[in-house]
Amino acid sequence: MNSIAPSELIITNRGAIYHLDCRPDEIAHDIITVGDPDRVREVSKHFDTIEVKNQHREFITHTGYVGKKRISVVSTGIGPDNIDIVFNELDALVNIDFETRKIKPTLTKLNIIRMGTSGSLQENIPVDAMVAGTHGLGLDNLLNFYLLQNNEEEKNILQSFITHTGISPNITQPYICSAGMNLLKHFTTGFHSGITVTCPGFYGPQGRVLRLGLKHPTLIDQLSTFSFGNHHISNFEMETSSMYGLGKLLGHQVLSLNAIVANRISKTFSKDGQAAVENLIQTSLGIIEKI
Repeated sequence: MNSIAPSELIITNRGAIYHLDCRPDEIAHDIITVGDPDRVREVSKHFDTIEVKNQHREFITHTGYVGKKRISVVSTGIGPDNIDIVFNELDALVNIDFETRKIKPTLTKLNIIRMGTSGSLQENIPVDAMVAGTHGLGLDNLLNFYLLQNNEEEKNILQSFITHTGISPNITQPYICSAGMNLLKHFTTGFHSGITVTCPGFYGPQGRVLRLGLKHPTLIDQLSTFSFGNHHISNFEMETSSMYGLGKLLGHQVLSLNAIVANRISKTFSKDGQAAVENLIQTSLGIIEKI
């Protein structure tokens, strides 16, 4: 097996991977990702001990313990492009030998759980509720750069979605991937569930109109009315589909959890989004500690 070139795998002088600025020993195998860098400390304040604090650009990492469970919390920043960086680098930290620059013969599987904020696309999922995404449906195109293969159910959901929305391939080529079932099964009580749609932006891609017109103005209605069997679209945000797709390809268990801060159907917004996120953090950490 050939070694990976320095231009492809960038390792700093202290033996850390470039963007995350973490060494392999500084990352736990149970990882929480958050979009907002300030949210890292909102998670790690619940740790019993913190052994590592790293920061490079928007990527902040704290690693420590909750009880006997070693956990890292990593900020990704916003959007699928940042997820591409974070997931490939997290995988490299555990599955590539930094001395030889070769893929390890025995691969490590990570548990990666997103704790984010999101907009609800169903009136019965109110602001301040929590959602666990059963699937990530991407309108962002990131996974179209990779060799992602779908099972039959995923293919059928995706084809039904494309037919229902009539979304133009000039806008996007949607893709879909399921959550890590070994994680999802732990997050049922107190959580709504459904397909989480990932958009490549906050305004036009999520149907918001300020001063610009939209090429697909009926998208919100089409997302909220989509169903396939027992599946429906519960919410949308900007990271989940890329996480699920890369997680599947790299062999990790991935789950996206979101606090609902806006309901796009009832047009309501949380009066205390910080409290909703804090509830998500505390609830989820209590579950993660026991997995």
